[in-house]
Amino acid sequence: MNDNPRVASLTARVIESNRRPRHNDQDEEDEDAIFAELEEEIENDSNPSMREHGMQVLKEHMDQLNQMKQNQHGKYSEITDEKEVVRVSAREKKCVVHFYHSRFKRCEIMDKHLAKLAPKYFNTRFFRVFVENVPWLVERLGIKVLPCVICFVDGVSKDRLIGFEELGNTDGFETAVLELRLSTIGVIEKPSGNPLDKVYNNSSSSGLYRVKDSDDVFDLDE
Repeated sequence: MNDNPRVASLTARVIESNRRPRHNDQDEEDEDAIFAELEEEIENDSNPSMREHGMQVLKEHMDQLNQMKQNQHGKYSEITDEKEVVRVSAREKKCVVHFYHSRFKRCEIMDKHLAKLAPKYFNTRFFRVFVENVPWLVERLGIKVLPCVICFVDGVSKDRLIGFEELGNTDGFETAVLELRLSTIGVIEKPSGNPLDKVYNNSSSSGLYRVKDSDDVFDLDE
């Protein structure tokens, strides 16, 4: 069945739809229609064992996909509760967390780029947290300069980006530069190989923070 071009085409459309932002209910309906077509193709396969296996794996994939959607995968969201931040970063296989302050323009720039990457890398959870909402985490993680992006893999902090020094040290860096940096950490992975692999593989207070006059660095210690 892996040689069926019709199934390959449908599966590729499912995967591609997960990398696009969803704007309305029509997007969800389109994806459901693709899954229905894919299910029909599997049911029509001449090999009984492949039909059974294909349907089982398709169901598992759909269940996993729906669960990830419920957990805000494919979106750049915000978490305001400190305990929830800890829980999500520990639970998710891969996540990118932006610690930001609303009065710092470089945090807005980072937001813009992460919002572009979130729908592209559906398997990685992207979200931001306002530093004043998570004082314990700020201290525990030693966050002193913003913007600060911390990457978690299997619940462990693997690396962090502080400011824009590693991104060309300019406010005008391209999203691709950040994308490459995150990929070297391993917190995002570009889709590769046969698209059918997705189906057939598996058997505190506001006075605490001040912006420096230069507006180049947001220092939490000052």
